[in-house]
Amino acid sequence: MDFSPLPRDPHAFQQSATAEEIEAICQRAFGSAVRVASAVELGGGMYNTTYRIVADGLAEPVILRVAPAPERQFASERELMRNEYATVPFLSPIAGLVPRVLFADWSQEITGRDWIVQSHLTGVPAPDRLGAYPRDLWPGFFAQLGEITARVHAVRGPHFGPVAGPGHRTWSAAVIASLHAIADDLGHLGLDAADVRKVADLAAEHHQALDEITEPRLLTGDLWTVNTMLDSEAPTPVITGVLDLDRTLFGDPYADWSIRMACAKRDERTAFWDTYGPRDASPAAAWRALVYEARHLGAIRLERHRLHNSDGVRDSYTAMAAVLAQLT
Repeated sequence: MDFSPLPRDPHAFQQSATAEEIEAICQRAFGSAVRVASAVELGGGMYNTTYRIVADGLAEPVILRVAPAPERQFASERELMRNEYATVPFLSPIAGLVPRVLFADWSQEITGRDWIVQSHLTGVPAPDRLGAYPRDLWPGFFAQLGEITARVHAVRGPHFGPVAGPGHRTWSAAVIASLHAIADDLGHLGLDAADVRKVADLAAEHHQALDEITEPRLLTGDLWTVNTMLDSEAPTPVITGVLDLDRTLFGDPYADWSIRMACAKRDERTAFWDTYGPRDASPAAAWRALVYEARHLGAIRLERHRLHNSDGVRDSYTAMAAVLAQLT
């Protein structure tokens, strides 16, 4: 096997599987006759470890994703790969854009970690391709993102909260539980979580505003430029694939990461709203948006700590203070 893992610090969050483990995984997924010719670790993602696999006996390359070891996962990010797997039946409106699941194994017998094998999507990562187009063509890309996001948000769910559970009867209960899980993770890391807990208290005190959301809708959780693939040859940006929908949940569409990013700047991304539809401008929606921003900032703080970005962690406290000032 031509095995090409990325060089990583021994203490880095992401750790490679071994060549022997990858061979055993492929034989479990495809049978003992399959022999791996090459396994190339792909960069870009910051959570799972991902490989492009070429094997004798397989007509096309496949993608292997290996989850972090259970003991390395935050409670607020527990079993994200299993959550993505549970989401597959709800993604039928964008089935042509997402990879097909070929095999999944939660037994942890081979690596001590969950893993999943998926089909290989055509195209190139949007961060590597979009900049090659003139900026006057970028709005078309963001308009496609708006249309894809709208199709996902139209899907109704059976409960509030992560797709794989735990489910909640009300949206406020799901939001408050998420905030407490993030705060607990921060506390276990020795980071101050008082601001996140304050937001959770405010969400509980004003739960009626959150519970105006009575119909759970599917949220992508993490969809934006970095999780899309583009046609490598098209004269204009054309999205050919959507990746890594492992943070999906059912709730208020305006709590989605895609909405946050669409609102972040007034540039080419404003074309997102041309296809997504008009925003809710009510006072209750504005208050909910602040709670959602606080939840995003808490999750960002955890990720920055995981990446040893101490400046980013510090900046999250300043940003959260500004949100709290508006909430109170």
